[in-house]
Amino acid sequence: MQLHIDQCSPEHSRALPTIPCRAIGFDYGHALGLSLGLSLGLRLRLRLRLDGVGCDRDPLVSVKPPDLVSLELLCLTVRYASVSRAAAEYGISQPSATVRLRRLERDLGVQLLERSSAGSHPTPDGTLVAEWSETLLAAARELVGAAELLRSRSGPALRIAASYTIAEYLIPGWLARFPDQSERVSIEMEVVNSTGVLARIHEGRADLGFIESPVSIGGLSSRFVGDDELVCVVGRDHPWARRRTPVSASTLASTPLILRERGSGTRESFVAALARAGFGEPSTSMELGSTAAVKAAVVSGAGVSVLSRLAIVDDERLRIVPVTGLDLARRLRAIWLPGKATKDPTTPARQLLGVIGVR
Repeated sequence: MQLHIDQCSPEHSRALPTIPCRAIGFDYGHALGLSLGLSLGLRLRLRLRLDGVGCDRDPLVSVKPPDLVSLELLCLTVRYASVSRAAAEYGISQPSATVRLRRLERDLGVQLLERSSAGSHPTPDGTLVAEWSETLLAAARELVGAAELLRSRSGPALRIAASYTIAEYLIPGWLARFPDQSERVSIEMEVVNSTGVLARIHEGRADLGFIESPVSIGGLSSRFVGDDELVCVVGRDHPWARRRTPVSASTLASTPLILRERGSGTRESFVAALARAGFGEPSTSMELGSTAAVKAAVVSGAGVSVLSRLAIVDDERLRIVPVTGLDLARRLRAIWLPGKATKDPTTPARQLLGVIGVR
């Protein structure tokens, strides 16, 4: 599907014919076959092409199609008379929203907003464009919903939420052993930290979750799916790389470390190990959002870290430093809502647990 916007002369501005969308069982023609009229005496015409079917009128001037994000920002700005409030609701910064709105004005060739210290108010043309945009955005949301319906019909789905280490180093192997089925299984995996995995399972946004941290799971069902160990690592040129004796737990606990963010399974497991040995929160020199970023910082010589042994297998850039007085072993868990997704042994979630060895 392609969206085009052409600029047409007034004599071509009559309503466009309906565009049938037979493949998905309903008609977008009413929503999308519309003429966008500007006070400049020109018309912006939206044309939808599906499988070569569309409205083909020769455009006089090519107009760059506006993106849906910019159109939604315009609608929010008109609603609140504030770019900053529109940006906040959409989840982006005000400067980013301002850049998008100015680009939209430039692409359409129309001033959409009057800006002042009292706020941003739509021009008459801006009000019209915002009204037309609401129609287009509603049609786009309907299209996305229809596509979701089509995808759901293609076969059973398995929604997985997994923490980074398990997602990167274990799940690919498990999925490779997933049984062949006559009905294709759609597998969707979201990679987040262990706190995010717990939230997605509790909210019903994932069928199976995989976590590394020892946190309470709040009434969820769980099974152990493997063992792992945290190790202290440094770069090849770090002074600790040449140590002949292990690092003590107290030395590691007092050393500023490069760690993952709070909520990650690796960090929570390390904090729990320190607590069992009588130490408090670790000191940090950096907090980074991915294992890859932590490894890169350590390799560059920025400092010391504690990572999963799984994450450093065959990585010759790093050196493992033995630690005494600290139990860094941990167990990896699968979690799910009781009775949901795993009750029937034929469901994809139950089959994946079987592949892992959970019965």
